Amino acid sequence: MRRKPLIAALLATALLTVAGCSGGGAPSTETAKAPSDAGKVSGTITVLTHRTDLVQDGTMKKYAAAFNKIYPKVKVEFEGVTDYEGEVKIRMNTENYGDVLSIPAVISKGDYPKFFAPLGDTRTMERKYRFTDKTDVKGKTYGIANFGTANGFVYNKALWKKAGITEWPTTPARFLDDLKTVKEKTGATPYYTNFKDGWPLTSPWTNSIGSASCDAKASDVLAASDKPWAEGNDLNVIDTLLHDIVHDELSEKDPTTTNWESSKAQLAKGEIGSMLLGSWAIHQMRDAAKKAGENPDDIGFMPFPVQKNGRFCATLLSDYQLAVNAHSEHKDAARAWLDWFTEKSGFAAKEGGVSALKSTDLPEVLKPYIDNDVKLVERSEAKTEDVNVIDNASEIGLAKQDYRQKLVDIARGARDGDLRGYFDDLNKRWADAAAASGS
Repeated sequence: MRRKPLIAALLATALLTVAGCSGGGAPSTETAKAPSDAGKVSGTITVLTHRTDLVQDGTMKKYAAAFNKIYPKVKVEFEGVTDYEGEVKIRMNTENYGDVLSIPAVISKGDYPKFFAPLGDTRTMERKYRFTDKTDVKGKTYGIANFGTANGFVYNKALWKKAGITEWPTTPARFLDDLKTVKEKTGATPYYTNFKDGWPLTSPWTNSIGSASCDAKASDVLAASDKPWAEGNDLNVIDTLLHDIVHDELSEKDPTTTNWESSKAQLAKGEIGSMLLGSWAIHQMRDAAKKAGENPDDIGFMPFPVQKNGRFCATLLSDYQLAVNAHSEHKDAARAWLDWFTEKSGFAAKEGGVSALKSTDLPEVLKPYIDNDVKLVERSEAKTEDVNVIDNASEIGLAKQDYRQKLVDIARGARDGDLRGYFDDLNKRWADAAAASGS
């Protein structure tokens, strides 16, 4: 099953379990250097991936075959992990967690040196790659982005046109009005939360921090904020919109029965109007349209419904970061695969993602953003470690499904409380945690 990258799993207890270990022993501090002679690189490496679908259908083997044309002495084996976050964090209590892997969200940024080999000095790496600040620890880079993704709403343009809507909404209130119109004139479910799967309530919504304010440092600001959910702040705007969508009955009737895989076909058929996701999802929706006999060109992508100085903004964020196991016995082969996969394989473009290479053009799926002058905000990760400390201490979990599932439950009347009271509670917990951490 294809699940959204950046799946959130920042459970405080899990963090303590993983961050407190040393991967079965003191890891090597040896840099995983890019090999200069492909013919001399050899060994068998294991690549852990959450993309079980690409392992099962043979796609990853095809990538390996292309890689072997350049590195014939390296054997690449793949291990698809269904519950990637859950299983890999347990394995990281040992040294056996593959040679190349996607960095689990549960690992605190400050602990990267315990588990991953440095890839180079950040000052050098940042000239070539996007998103290096996400894995920068004390001047060293520990991961290269699988690809980047822009945030926005995937929607069925034909359905919205049928409802008489041809322009993107510029405010949350206009967005809600448009959803109401879609419901009234088409009978479709205007918005689909994918509540049951959980992750669609985490990454896409949290990744919108910076879209509402058009501020690249919007996430960093959380490290010094006492009230992130105060009126006007990104989290207030974002979570209020989600609450109001559900409260106004503009989402599925029973969120506990949602299904991610079937939702793709439903959106393609015009049974669902929209879902907040990353640009990575556009190809999947278009593929679903083809399979359902629908027009893939009906799948559109619109930015978060807020403008700054008359212009839309959309955050551009890193997908999973690929890293080399600090305990790997074949760091040169592992680095060779990592570099080839992110730079030469074409994987990013095929997935509709933004290449980690700064020299690469934006993908075709972002043409609507380019044509409409949407500003892409590459969000800073400079204070991520500090934000994670507060987030974990508060037990809120910005990248965890529970707090937004509770928000949805409050909105639909399945739990006691109201939006203001919930925001007050979140602000208090955040402020107390920030004070305790010294932030």
